[in-house]
Amino acid sequence: MYKSIIRPILFRFDPEKVHHWVFFWIRLFQKIPFAPKLIQSFFNVKRNDLEREVFGIRFPNPVGLAAGMDKDAIAIDALANFGFGFIEIGTLTPKPQEGNPKKRLFRLIPDEAIINRMGFNNEGVETAVKRLKKRKSSVIVAGNIGKNKVTPNKNAVDDYLINFELLFDVVDFFAVNVSSPNTPNLRALQDKEPLTKLLNALQKENNKKDKRKPILLKIAPDLTDEQLLDIINIVKETKIDGVIATNTTIGRTNLKVSKIRVAEIGDGGLSGKPLAKRSTEVIRFLAEKSNKAFPIIGVGGVHTATDAKEKLDAGADLVQVFTGFIYEGPSIVKSILKGL
Repeated sequence: MYKSIIRPILFRFDPEKVHHWVFFWIRLFQKIPFAPKLIQSFFNVKRNDLEREVFGIRFPNPVGLAAGMDKDAIAIDALANFGFGFIEIGTLTPKPQEGNPKKRLFRLIPDEAIINRMGFNNEGVETAVKRLKKRKSSVIVAGNIGKNKVTPNKNAVDDYLINFELLFDVVDFFAVNVSSPNTPNLRALQDKEPLTKLLNALQKENNKKDKRKPILLKIAPDLTDEQLLDIINIVKETKIDGVIATNTTIGRTNLKVSKIRVAEIGDGGLSGKPLAKRSTEVIRFLAEKSNKAFPIIGVGGVHTATDAKEKLDAGADLVQVFTGFIYEGPSIVKSILKGL
């Protein structure tokens, strides 16, 4: 019903407007008595053999929702009804920011893909913290943290530390985002020296806590093998807990959409099925070259159980969906878990 009726209607409208409409309706349903339980009964799959213990956290299943869908933690409880094993909020920044000018979100329907150049649009970390303190569901939450656009890279550590401190008591683990292509110069933070400095600073604060929380690094799919080897060494040196592979790509190869249309859209990160192969290659490279020394969350082009299994077989411990949720609909988690 979603793919044959609902999706064609939604896809007739601007993607960003549709996003806000959908969130309005799922939050509205959350307030209707018995509606959450009804949704859970239809979409949830609970089996002991789907549970995963990863970086000290027991996940009810290995399929999570990637960052970007619920940047400001406005629909955690509503989204939890669809059976996700965990939900990643953000990317959050210390100060609220509008992000890049609209129009900034585009569908590539023949490719089952999306190009976005949102630019870390969010209401600021403090607003998200207030919402997380009021949430009622027990779903595992990851906090994806970044820096404000106006913050120069030399001061980036300060932004990440602010986010870390404010979110610490309301999330279960952290994702450090230095790999979005939509914030100027952000990806330069993936270079060995600044990245090591950033992660060491976060770890220093983490280790001061009574009970530290896992920190994962989210990396770009466009890194070279040499850069990926650097990532492995940095993870080992800083003793962070794992890697999320991968963010969106700036690549535009092997697309079904015309080159003219791609040129009209312009800059932005590409997600969805065209990213699947490369993200799986990155996962396999990290797992093999590190001798599976750290956990990996696989994300990029996960639309089906087959896609998820490819990433798990390549070395991922968990997977995330984003664009697949848009193209496949709310039953995607149930479908993947039944396939697994």
